[in-house]
Amino acid sequence: MRALSKLLGKSPFAPLQKHMEKVHLCINKLTHIFKDLDKLNIEQIDALAKELSALEHEADITKNDIRNHLKGIFLPIDRSQFLEMLSLQDSIADKAEDIANLLTLHPLEDVAQLKHLYHKNLEAFEDAVGIIGEIDELVESSFGGMEAEKVKRMVEKTSYKEYEADKAKHALTKELFAKAEKLSTPAFYLWIRLIEEVSTLSHLSERLANRIRMVLEVK
Repeated sequence: MRALSKLLGKSPFAPLQKHMEKVHLCINKLTHIFKDLDKLNIEQIDALAKELSALEHEADITKNDIRNHLKGIFLPIDRSQFLEMLSLQDSIADKAEDIANLLTLHPLEDVAQLKHLYHKNLEAFEDAVGIIGEIDELVESSFGGMEAEKVKRMVEKTSYKEYEADKAKHALTKELFAKAEKLSTPAFYLWIRLIEEVSTLSHLSERLANRIRMVLEVK
C-alpha cells in the first residue's frame, strides 16, 4: 500500500481531505458569526454570510472536480462509499451557508443558548474532521490494527458529542416554547428553524464518522 501511494504521488484520499479543508473554512466563517452574534447587526451578518457563500461555492467547485475525475483516482474502498463521504461533507458546507443566511433575516435577542447549541454541534464536527485526517494512516494499516481501534474510539467520541448536542437542542427548544407568547411570529419561526438547522451539523458529522466506521467493519 505504501509503495502504491508513492507511485501515485499522493494519498488516494487526498481529494476528500482537500474538500474537507474547504468545508472547514465554511464552518470557521460561521463560527466567526456565532462568536460575535450578540454584537453584530444584520448588515454585518449579511456581509459575513456572503463571504461564507463564496467559500461554499469554492467547496462545490472542489466537490465537482473530484466527481469529474474520480475514475482517475485509485481507491482502496468502494467508490460509492467515497462518494457518500464526499456528499456528507458537502452537506455540512451547505448547511453552514443555510444557517448564515437565516441569521440575516431578523434580529435575535438573548442568543447565549443558541451560541451554546452551536458550540456543541461544532465539537462533533471538529471530531469528524479529525477522523478524516486519520484516513491515510488507516490505508497504511490496511484498515486494521491499532490505527483502526483508534479511529473507532474517535467515532464513538463523535457520537457522544452528537448526543450532547441533541440534549442542548432539547433544552433550548423547551426554553423557546416557554416564552413563545412573548415572541413575534417571525422571531419564533426563525428560532425554530435555527435550532433545527444548527442541530443538523452534529447529525451530519456523526453520519460521516459512522460511514468511516462502516468501512472498517467490512474490511
